[in-house]
Amino acid sequence: MSAEVTRTILSNDIERLTTRTFTLEVIEGTDAGKRLVTRERVTRLGTHPDCELALDDGTTSRFHARIEVDPAGHRLLDEASKNGTFVNDLRANDVYLRPGARIRIGGNVIRYQPGDEEVQIELSRQHRFGQMLGKSAAMREIFAILERVAPTDMTVLIEGESGTGKELVADALHARSKRAAAPLVVFDCSAVAPNLIESELFGHVKGAFTGASAARAGAFERADGGTLFLDEIGELPLDLQPKLLRALEKRVVTPVGGDRPVKADVRIVAATNRNLQKEVEDAAFRQDLYYRLAVIRVVLPPLRRRVEDIPLLVRHFLEDLEAPEGQRVQVGYDTIVKLQRHRWPGNVRELRNFVERASMLATDNRLETRYLMPPSFGDTQSKVDEPNAAPVADSGVEAALAGLEEDLPFKDAKARLVEAFERAYWTRLLDRTRGNISAAARVAGIHRKSAEYLLKKLDLRRDGDADDEGEDA
Repeated sequence: MSAEVTRTILSNDIERLTTRTFTLEVIEGTDAGKRLVTRERVTRLGTHPDCELALDDGTTSRFHARIEVDPAGHRLLDEASKNGTFVNDLRANDVYLRPGARIRIGGNVIRYQPGDEEVQIELSRQHRFGQMLGKSAAMREIFAILERVAPTDMTVLIEGESGTGKELVADALHARSKRAAAPLVVFDCSAVAPNLIESELFGHVKGAFTGASAARAGAFERADGGTLFLDEIGELPLDLQPKLLRALEKRVVTPVGGDRPVKADVRIVAATNRNLQKEVEDAAFRQDLYYRLAVIRVVLPPLRRRVEDIPLLVRHFLEDLEAPEGQRVQVGYDTIVKLQRHRWPGNVRELRNFVERASMLATDNRLETRYLMPPSFGDTQSKVDEPNAAPVADSGVEAALAGLEEDLPFKDAKARLVEAFERAYWTRLLDRTRGNISAAARVAGIHRKSAEYLLKKLDLRRDGDADDEGEDA
């Protein structure tokens, strides 16, 4: 790759990559005429709407390939696509692109051409920020942003799949801010009944509603002087979003039933596993609130897109575990390769659960991939590396899919399928944990109280379930 495409400048804390924009133009195929000029460090190609170059070709995978900027140039990587990626008619899994390169994915041919505009990308030289670890360019780019933003009062929106570590970002931002000595208050928008969210956020006065026997401070007031972490902000009902917007703009709240505003000097960090830009387009989230929250927007990559971090994370998790005197679990090269091929639908949380489980069950003090969980429901790409692994099927979900009634309203059909999935998932999880609800909640990555609520709703509590009330979720 030409040295003109990318060059690197090092300072004490930051590595700066100076590169150029580039153009991707579909010159043959279903999407002929589609064109993208990009300045991003990572550009994804596929049929998924989140891809920067989103295609409509049926022979293209959802996340088919990606182009990354690194010190050597623009690097094209195949994403384990079903039909492969070809550059100038040669199959390519990992290749640096030359000007004019013809990329064929599915039925489309895409021409790559570097541009003239310079782009500077900053990467932290640190492999850690708070409790987050990563030496991949994806994580070091995020660390560089967080290092600059943490000491300020800027509002931060964190997006990413479940298990990518959004709460760790909030913890680290607070710990490195000038508000570190004040409270960090966590408010989970998905864990509070809609009719109670306003009271829990803004507080209420005595007698404001039935059961309000005393005044109570809300999350804003409790976080005064510190940081308020609004987790799962995408779950906030539309009718409450204008009230939250006013609170963010004025930094005052009015308790339910009250008439006197209360000042709230708080820094806001919000998180969601949804794509809020898409939610705004679908009128499911207010545009003005989105812009107020996304002053700084951080998108955490799923683990399958930073597999070079897996060895570092595995070592860290093993060091965290208490091992008997003189015993240390070893991890072979082949095991790491297999872990890097796994899709990790549960991301870093799933990896940690695997390491804990596999280290406990290890024979001869060696970590083995046979203790990986089976693929998640519907995730046909998450099949593990084991050649004899049986395909996962579940009669409840299959029956629901086979029995879908097309004349049902979408909402009702979706509700039936979701209930079938929940019942199948929790039935299997309870069987595997021998009815231990705390253990099942830990594997699922949710709080024990949330698990209890779901099991009660699904009527899955059995007389023989383990009594684990004293365990932490």
